[in-house]
Amino acid sequence: MPKTTDQIVFGFGRIAALLRAGQWQAGSGADLNPAQAEILTRIARRPMRPGELAAHMAVSPASLSDSVSSLVGKGLAERQPDAEDGRARLVVATEDGKTLAATLPAAPAGFQAALDALPEPDRARLLRTLIHLIRELQLARAIPVQRMCGTCRHFRPHTHDDAARPHHCAFVNAAFGDADLRLDCDDHDEVPEEEAAAIWRRLTAA
Repeated sequence: MPKTTDQIVFGFGRIAALLRAGQWQAGSGADLNPAQAEILTRIARRPMRPGELAAHMAVSPASLSDSVSSLVGKGLAERQPDAEDGRARLVVATEDGKTLAATLPAAPAGFQAALDALPEPDRARLLRTLIHLIRELQLARAIPVQRMCGTCRHFRPHTHDDAARPHHCAFVNAAFGDADLRLDCDDHDEVPEEEAAAIWRRLTAA
């Protein structure tokens, strides 16, 4: 019998192939390659520095610069001074860029439909499992740090008695459940690793 981990890796591979194909299909209609589409989607949500973008996408600064230059040339993005640091620049989506980004699907329709067909508790468990896997990969420095709940100073895991909504976000002052845990949040405020470790212990203890 094949090992469970082998089957999980195979499953992730099949899903990754589907997502990559979906990225190419969605981007081709807008004359964007997958990297350009991902950059545009990210900066449409919030302006980002080139170094931050490169780290999130796990690409070299040179590769990132080429993709940004292409978006700038198409009128979808522009480089602007960072008001917080005069020496830094931000990559910002133009209005045309934001409009186009809003039309780019997050995932192929078939994959989205398959996720939507899962019962809500199953989706919540799947999300929590993915978060734990990503956390382990981050600790191993295999992937960039994500802007997720488990590393955010606003996150209060298991502070409410409500089993459906046990967590609390201090930023919006609201209780929420596992199904609403974030892997990439625009309001993320990263904590030092020792604080993140304490947050994860509280999250996983329950």
